[in-house]
Amino acid sequence: MLAEKDGSLCCGWQRWGFPGYEGKKLIFNARCESALEKPLFRAGIQHRRIVIPASWFYEWNPRKEKNTFCRNDMPLLFMAGLGRRYEDGEHFVILTTAANASMKPVHDRMPLILERQEVAEWIFHDAKTANILHKTPCLLERKTDYEQLSLF
Repeated sequence: MLAEKDGSLCCGWQRWGFPGYEGKKLIFNARCESALEKPLFRAGIQHRRIVIPASWFYEWNPRKEKNTFCRNDMPLLFMAGLGRRYEDGEHFVILTTAANASMKPVHDRMPLILERQEVAEWIFHDAKTANILHKTPCLLERKTDYEQLSLF
């Protein structure tokens, strides 16, 4: 994970997911459209924006088939996220947005993917936050180990 520390970009480890309320499941994602309105995410969006570099991510389609998504123009993709400190250390969630054309056949949501030049803007420049939260991510390449076909 990439984050700001003392005015510089640093790389570190955090746990994925915010602890749920009253022992409920972990919260892994935050919707871009409402993250600034929700108390759980607001401070993170305002002061603890992070970037999660990854080679790929996967999502399950309605038939429970695993679909892998990556960029075909560079080896890394950068997912926007936000962090929060808990008693056991730093945690993060990934911001999601409406699916673009490459993701829609599989799921209606997707991670907010940043371009390389947006990484520093997302982390350091508060004035850019709102625009980035409303952007449409780039198209991604989809791969599956197999895809179930129907004869009917």
